[in-house]
Amino acid sequence: MIVTRFAPSPTGLVHLGSAYSALFAERAAREASGRFLLRIEDIDRARCRPEFTDAIFEDLAWLGLRWEEPVRRQSEHFADYRAALARLEAMELLYPCFCTRTEIMAEIAAAGAAPHLADPHGEEGPTYPGTCRRLDAGQRAERLARGDNHALRLDVAKAAAMAGPLAWHDRARGDQAARPERLGDVVLARKDVPTSYHLAVTLDDHLQGITLVTRGEDLFVATHTHRLLQALLDLATPDYHHHKLLLGPDGRRFAKRHRSLTLRALRESGHTSADVRALAGFGEPSAG
Repeated sequence: MIVTRFAPSPTGLVHLGSAYSALFAERAAREASGRFLLRIEDIDRARCRPEFTDAIFEDLAWLGLRWEEPVRRQSEHFADYRAALARLEAMELLYPCFCTRTEIMAEIAAAGAAPHLADPHGEEGPTYPGTCRRLDAGQRAERLARGDNHALRLDVAKAAAMAGPLAWHDRARGDQAARPERLGDVVLARKDVPTSYHLAVTLDDHLQGITLVTRGEDLFVATHTHRLLQALLDLATPDYHHHKLLLGPDGRRFAKRHRSLTLRALRESGHTSADVRALAGFGEPSAG
């Protein structure tokens, strides 16, 4: 049975691009007589707000979507992520990183390499140059004992060597050989939060029995890393379908940081749910 999910972060109101992603996942499940789940990815304590979670439920219901209960909220499952981290730490695949974003950029520039995006459509930024991976055990212990702020990174080269060749299937692009080095040593947790997007989403998809992950093509490159985590943690590997991104009139993808048109604004301006579904490419607008 196909099981899909829509997994928004409650850091703003639902915009038209997110509506497209939700409708895409729901349709994939419905057409296969499968299951459609909703997950709230609220690990970012600084930006996630309860009122945005409430708005997600309200907007999706107004759009006509129905999902299974209970809804998984990542903030209620930190113990799951700590357990996964402990497994990776026992395999000696994690190391503390004390670098700031500014320090990472400075090292890349000093090395004579122009900063580049790991994925031209994504938000990962420059690949981490491995500064703290080169610290010896004594230096790490000293900084940890001092309480320095840090993140936990995955030693991707070591992890990939341990896992061996890996592959995954994308319904839009076909079979893919996993290349987790594309994102480098990704952050899996921070000092105050026991997970990151990469770890949480990979573990949650397994625990929820997701068989088809549908999401925007801007996250395609992240799947290389997720496939590695699946192998390391003995998790199931679903199929993937990275769909197109819905673009606004300016040619940019809809996103919260661009203050894109939200479902709430569309509703308040008199649009019906049928109108919004049509704007997203799912059906015809209402008459009149």
